[in-house]
Amino acid sequence: MIRRLFSALGSEYDRALRRLLGWFTVAALLQGTAFVLLVPVLRELLGGEPDRAWPWVIALAALWIGYAAVNYPATLAGYRTGADLSRYLHHRIGDKVAQLPLAWFTPDRVGGLGRLASQRVVDIMGVPAHLLRQLVDTFVTPLVVVLAMFLFDWRVAVSMAVAAVAVAVAYRAVGRGMQAADRNADRIHADAAGRIVEFARAQPVLRAFGRTVDGHAALDEALTAQHASGRGMLRAGMPALVGLGFIAQASFIVLLALGTYLALDGSLGTAELIGLLVLAARFVEPVMLTAELGGAIRVAENALTEINTLLVTETLPEPQVTRRANGADIELDGVSFGYDGDAVLKGLSMRVPQGRMTALVGPSGAGKTTVIKLIARFFDPDAGTVRVGGVDVREMRTEDLTSVISVVFQDVYLFDGTILDNVRVGRPDATDEEVYAAARTARVDDIAGRLPGGWEAPVGEGGSRLSGGERQRISIARALLKDTPIVLLDEATAALDADNEHALRQAVAALARERTVLTIAHRLQTIRDADQIVVLADGAAAETGTHDELLAADGHYARYWRERSRAAGWRLTRRDTFLRQSSPTGTA
Repeated sequence: MIRRLFSALGSEYDRALRRLLGWFTVAALLQGTAFVLLVPVLRELLGGEPDRAWPWVIALAALWIGYAAVNYPATLAGYRTGADLSRYLHHRIGDKVAQLPLAWFTPDRVGGLGRLASQRVVDIMGVPAHLLRQLVDTFVTPLVVVLAMFLFDWRVAVSMAVAAVAVAVAYRAVGRGMQAADRNADRIHADAAGRIVEFARAQPVLRAFGRTVDGHAALDEALTAQHASGRGMLRAGMPALVGLGFIAQASFIVLLALGTYLALDGSLGTAELIGLLVLAARFVEPVMLTAELGGAIRVAENALTEINTLLVTETLPEPQVTRRANGADIELDGVSFGYDGDAVLKGLSMRVPQGRMTALVGPSGAGKTTVIKLIARFFDPDAGTVRVGGVDVREMRTEDLTSVISVVFQDVYLFDGTILDNVRVGRPDATDEEVYAAARTARVDDIAGRLPGGWEAPVGEGGSRLSGGERQRISIARALLKDTPIVLLDEATAALDADNEHALRQAVAALARERTVLTIAHRLQTIRDADQIVVLADGAAAETGTHDELLAADGHYARYWRERSRAAGWRLTRRDTFLRQSSPTGTA
């Protein structure tokens, strides 16, 4: 466990952790040596000349004073390190999560990550203050006692060494059972956490379909499994823990019987017997305490293993020497990419000219959003190259790439703060006037005027107090505030009404006059206004050109345009108690 702790904390905590281990080791050595000195003290006191015990008594007192002097700062250091460890681990986990590729964040991992950053860190907090000291005492103090035994009676020493081996074997058996049970419980707890979040988020759907009673069967099953896993940990751990305690107690009884036999045989004095039995008791005590804490120790070991697994997860490599974009054009050259072995892009090659608006169209699942994520380097392509400003994005540091790109996704997440706080995310060092200007351009001032508190109105967790269109407006305001030469829009106006869409289309048009804009859109007007249109089909760019050029070609785009044009005028009408679709001309 100590190796895992060093790995989880990294090199920055090496010195502090080694110093803490040093304090605990010195305290255990002093304590063990003090117990050893009880043998000569008792031998002299029960012998014919008690005055000869004074030097041993003085030495014993000096050792206990030294132990007290070391024990106090060691205890304080343990608690202080535990508190610092919690804060440091949260920072390391947060920094690592920020570096992980987007493909890592599957639903099951998100639930596990929540448990890792909360319960698992708490499991580790007790290691420096309690468990680490207990581990040191368990190994160092009995080792001192066993070695000291050889100075007084080798037969008792050998017996104690054999008992130590038996205890170590039992302890490993305890560890294997508890580790397996805890891993299974952790997987089930993560699934239950995900089900709880899913149940909360799905309330509108469940209530709309009258599933308020039986709609949470999956959650019930997850919670039942969680309860069963807790019982499983008890079943796995208790027999082994009881067995470890039994072996420790049996070892003491054997040592007691052996010592008594040797004393009756005359080969061991009464004073030595009493002293050696004191040492035997001190040998058994930390082992018994370890048996009681064995489950906590194994849980902490599993927690450290899980955190280390996260920390060593492969991230997107960062170049040692970064290159900066020379311009604002975008190029994908022979790019292939897939999810879980299913290919989405197959040798895609396309170019987004600088200072122009390019629309990306195609059927659902064609890879339009994947293209934007590859440009923003949320993950790397399986093959091919993505260039921004003539530079491979893999040759640019993350901060250099993000400094030239703004991304607006269809699904917008807002932080639990005010309207202004969420707009300012785009550029935290912006002045208030710059924030207000970007917000007004995106029509966020309408939202501020509607809500109590105005610009300081809280948006709720995830933006729950706002509509989908209002959240998108704030997201677009962020992009406007960031003021980058490249803007990527993924259905940014999908949830807006006609009035706000018109205002935002004007804002996007203003951006396009000075910036490179790549937009994914199905709205006819957005497509028509684009300087260039790229049609994705079968993982590649099937067609590229302007609106008029692609219509004249009468290919994928022309069919797509005709379908959209027909659907644009459809509406539902009622005739003879039937709902029918009407054509743009109004005839059913």
